[in-house]
Amino acid sequence: MPGSSRVTSPYGLPVHREGVDRLLRSYRNIPARAPVRLAKKTSNLFRARAKVDAPGLDVSGLGGVISVDPHSRTADVAGMCTYEDLVDATLPFGLAPLVVPQLKTITLGGAVTGLGIESTSFRNGLPHESVLEMDILTGGGEIVTARPDGENSDLFRGFPNSYGSLGYATRLRIELEPVKPFVALRHLRFDSLGEMQAALDRITSDRVYAGVAVDYVDGVVFSAGESYLTLGAQTDEPGPVSDYTGREIYYRSIQHASVNHPKTDRLTIRDYLWRWDTDWFWCSRAFGAQDPRIRRFWPKRLLRSSFYWKLIALDHKYAVADRIEARKGNPPRERVVQDIEVPVERTEEFVRWFLEEIPIEPIWLCPLRLRDRDSSGGAPFDAQRPWPLYPLEPKRTYVNVGFWSSVAADPDGIEGAANRLIEDKVAELDGHKSLYSDSYYSRDEFEKLYYSGGDYTALKEKYDPRSRLLDLFSKAVQRK
Repeated sequence: MPGSSRVTSPYGLPVHREGVDRLLRSYRNIPARAPVRLAKKTSNLFRARAKVDAPGLDVSGLGGVISVDPHSRTADVAGMCTYEDLVDATLPFGLAPLVVPQLKTITLGGAVTGLGIESTSFRNGLPHESVLEMDILTGGGEIVTARPDGENSDLFRGFPNSYGSLGYATRLRIELEPVKPFVALRHLRFDSLGEMQAALDRITSDRVYAGVAVDYVDGVVFSAGESYLTLGAQTDEPGPVSDYTGREIYYRSIQHASVNHPKTDRLTIRDYLWRWDTDWFWCSRAFGAQDPRIRRFWPKRLLRSSFYWKLIALDHKYAVADRIEARKGNPPRERVVQDIEVPVERTEEFVRWFLEEIPIEPIWLCPLRLRDRDSSGGAPFDAQRPWPLYPLEPKRTYVNVGFWSSVAADPDGIEGAANRLIEDKVAELDGHKSLYSDSYYSRDEFEKLYYSGGDYTALKEKYDPRSRLLDLFSKAVQRK
């Protein structure tokens, strides 16, 4: 049934403390000269993880919700808790995290240290902006509490986009917001990228369209002549809802012919939050899951991103896709799996360039702005550099552009040729690139973009003085 959900019960502080004790014991068991890493086989990263023979950190006791306080609209959450479990613990109270990234297996700690985004980001910013405090296991083996003010405020501000190179969050206290049971959707079609950009800029600023408040905004570009913005409005009005957790495919439901008449739809709040997970946006087509002849026999419980991750892992292990291409006489493929941000006024320019240079479609659009801390009542911050390792400008609208596929490898053998082109274009347009996938920057380029004038170096020396954790460049940049 659409909207059916599990209920995840908070497990309480005593159980959480046991998990932290287990984590600390595992840290002490790692040889002094060995790098510290997580002992986990799964990841939502698309870049290669270094193989380490030493034991890793035991995070098996840090995977749940500690408590939910419906009165203060906050939750204490373990760092390895997935958003699926977090949402299932908060929805029974009519609450949800301010930003819920698109895939169920993304963890709260991962979204904060590695950034996350979704269709509330035009009003709620990024996941780390709703964090009130964090307990962090530093590279030095201590657990410190970081808040917006106090002795560890520098770590609080520097933790986002550090990707575990400064430490790992064991507990996060986050804000929650009220949500209604249903989301009413309007899919607006545009035949012009320029008109789409103008509408996106206007809607994210006004937060209203055709007299109706807008709670959620994202978009899909199928071609230069066919793009859509999807506007969501929360509602408690009962009525029929669509179900895209089985045979029907959500991203295909967006498409329609009329520019002047938006297509409408309705989902339960839970199905809306996970609308992209069933088909991993559109990436399930690579596994044949969108072929009706196959989909009718595909178990519904395996229509989810966590299963597709297992298929990806098998492909990486055995080079299945490249073997198939070789049998067809085709060159190997270059993986182009990226999320970038450009200022909203450069969106058309980037998308048009991308469609001409990189043969990948569809692509995802998601507007974002840093939260207005003055009006939201959030913690104080440095108005010019609130989050130094990912320096978005306050009061400026950006658009995240996501594209996840592959292209033919460069015939001259240049490693990451398409990805390098994208990096150069994003820099040219005053944009930023997320670091969860392959990167090809030189160290000098990388430090100019992400080390923010020495902030990162100072944090690394303070919280990881013996360099037990890999530095951010070593973690993020793929080198031969």
